[in-house]
Amino acid sequence: MSYPYPWVRPPWPDKKLPEELLLARIQETLMMINTCVLATILPNGDPAASPIEYYSAGLDVYMLPDDGSPKLRYIQAGGNVSLAVHNNHNTWAHARGVQYFGTAQVLEPGTAEWQQGMEVFRWRVWAEELGWSLEQPPEQALVKVVPNRIMYTDTWLWHEGYAARQVWRRS
Repeated sequence: MSYPYPWVRPPWPDKKLPEELLLARIQETLMMINTCVLATILPNGDPAASPIEYYSAGLDVYMLPDDGSPKLRYIQAGGNVSLAVHNNHNTWAHARGVQYFGTAQVLEPGTAEWQQGMEVFRWRVWAEELGWSLEQPPEQALVKVVPNRIMYTDTWLWHEGYAARQVWRRS
């Protein structure tokens, strides 16, 4: 029997990717996709997951939830979040994604950190589509997710001699 991708069959390598390569792969994945699933915790302890657009700078992720939205209220109630970004999974030969575990910070309009985040978030695309002014960003809260731990999964790494699941931790 012939297999087009023999590296997807066990035994799989378990070698760690050097940190600088891992960071590069995580950042590349974040730049290829701009929608994630954001998981928060409801006040009663139940999890809630919502799709949301994001843009990244390094490992920090910025998102612009609607004012008063449930996800914004849940983040304001407690900052621990998880988010998942993934490519379409068409074959075991190249399944790829990142899962974040971190803290979400709500950045209020007018602050220096909000201004910096709005330079990352591509709000002008929204503004043009919604007929808003392109001169000034919308005056609404911006969320910044700072990871404590990132799980990177990429089955192509098997082909390169590394484990498909790699973990980055903030030191």
